[in-house]
Amino acid sequence: MRILGIDTGLAETGYGIIDAVDGACRVLEAGVISTAPDADLTIRLQRIHEVVSALLDEFTVDRIVVEDLYAEYPHPRTAIMMGHARGVVILAAAQRAVVVQSYPASLVKKSLTGNGRASKDQVRQMVMRVLKLTEAPSPDHVSDALALAICHAAPTRTRAGIRAHSGRTMAPAVAEAIARARGERR
Repeated sequence: MRILGIDTGLAETGYGIIDAVDGACRVLEAGVISTAPDADLTIRLQRIHEVVSALLDEFTVDRIVVEDLYAEYPHPRTAIMMGHARGVVILAAAQRAVVVQSYPASLVKKSLTGNGRASKDQVRQMVMRVLKLTEAPSPDHVSDALALAICHAAPTRTRAGIRAHSGRTMAPAVAEAIARARGERR
């Protein structure tokens, strides 16, 4: 399965494309889409849409994964801007008939680290371990996008059961990689 994780934002949108094959995950492409803060909103959204569209045209993906929006944000204007960026990502997916899946941030963190309140550094370290990266993905938006993709590829929901959201059992090799990275025995 080829998965595109996208951490949406207006100033920076992180993306990470992984292949999940036989329980192992491999990075194909990762980066960040930056927009000029002084540019008009429509121009910024167009840039995000164009880059995501280009990624979808270059890499045939099976699923796009984004973070859930929630009801209470400390900065409502930021949430609205993030919603606009998320909307153009979903539009690019719809134009190519790619299914979009969303997960709450706490579930993504829990699936990778076993802790729904894990720090960005803990998530980044797990992304490095699961994907066998020698350097940390940078900036954080890239790491977060890869975490979203890994969560979908290997969606652990509990430390013990390692069950997927839909009830499927995660691929044993991915479960092992996550357990080893957490320092657990299986």
